[in-house]
Amino acid sequence: MQQKKLLVVCHSYSSFQKDSTDQLSKYFRSINVFVRSNPIAEISKYIPIPALNRFKLDYKINLSNKPSNVNVLPTPIIYAPLDSQYKKLGEKHFRVVDKAIMRNGIKFDLVHSHFTWSAGYVGAKLKEKYGVPFVVTAHGYDIYKLPFKDDQWKNNIEYVLNSADYIVTVSNSNLECIKKLDVSTPVKIIPNGFRNDLFYPRDPEECRKILNLPIDKKIILSVGNLVEVKSHIDLIDAMVQVVKHREDVLCIIVGTGELETKLDKQIRDLGLEEYVKLAGGKPHDEIPLWMNACDVFVLPSLNEGNPTVMFECLGCGKPFIGTTVGGIPDIIMSEDYGLLIEPEKPDDLAEMILSGISIVWDYDKIKLYSRKFTWENIMKKNLEVYKKVLC
Repeated sequence: MQQKKLLVVCHSYSSFQKDSTDQLSKYFRSINVFVRSNPIAEISKYIPIPALNRFKLDYKINLSNKPSNVNVLPTPIIYAPLDSQYKKLGEKHFRVVDKAIMRNGIKFDLVHSHFTWSAGYVGAKLKEKYGVPFVVTAHGYDIYKLPFKDDQWKNNIEYVLNSADYIVTVSNSNLECIKKLDVSTPVKIIPNGFRNDLFYPRDPEECRKILNLPIDKKIILSVGNLVEVKSHIDLIDAMVQVVKHREDVLCIIVGTGELETKLDKQIRDLGLEEYVKLAGGKPHDEIPLWMNACDVFVLPSLNEGNPTVMFECLGCGKPFIGTTVGGIPDIIMSEDYGLLIEPEKPDDLAEMILSGISIVWDYDKIKLYSRKFTWENIMKKNLEVYKKVLC
């Protein structure tokens, strides 16, 4: 394997797409990473448009501690955020990547695409043109939502999945979605992971001092893009009930996105300014401080694939409070590690938060459980898939 060259097609080189790729670098001679970008998003550098922040190139590509044998190439494609435009994005994406391959004289033995669309379409076309094995990972919305929007989307995603030599997906929930499609390619469930060199238990009081957070409060933390699917609206509504029972609480929401203004107004309208804070976006290497500073971590999502923040919070020895969606129930299988509720039920969420901040958790047990989800262990499963398709 160490003489092989891997080509990765993805939508960002940050967070789980970066971490998993960096972990794989020790097993390959070289890895070329093609990152899809939209130049339109760069407008937000000059005009504040929160909805565009996470699409900017400096958000999508994080070159810190990049392994020397990993080469990252942005692939700019101009398109409008419309369903009709997104359906056409696959072919545009392929042409841009293929031109970059030819221009740079890039050779590769294997293609791995993260997300079925549009990266997955690129992988399928590269397999057709260059005759190399192709693996695709179906992460979340690209498998639980896109193929069920209409017949054209269904055909697009089925084409990608049937073109692949192997499908990786991150949860049993996603697998059930794949089973509803006309797909014959073998599938393996491999969850996301986390960087245990970054996310590990630290002294909570020291972390609070560094972040200028109160020592005498129960801190409830949520980290994620401020978008509808993360359902921070439900978390803020839940805090109304939480503060009725105890006032020694502080809910901190870390992230940026299109709902920032709406959430800020909701906090003010509910009179929660002293209890709920929007902390904005933070560098990935700062998130461990926030994780270790909290008492419980909360993710009230409407849907998920397999949220990386869940593994990161477990790595820090912190309990996870979340919803019974996507791959979350696959991981939080015991109340030793966290508490789960159905989505869109803020009153139930409030009850779980109150329980969570009252329970005496076994942090060592949570940390021990998290070890099976380190990227080192998770990527060994990916390597098994690569060996199968290369043989």
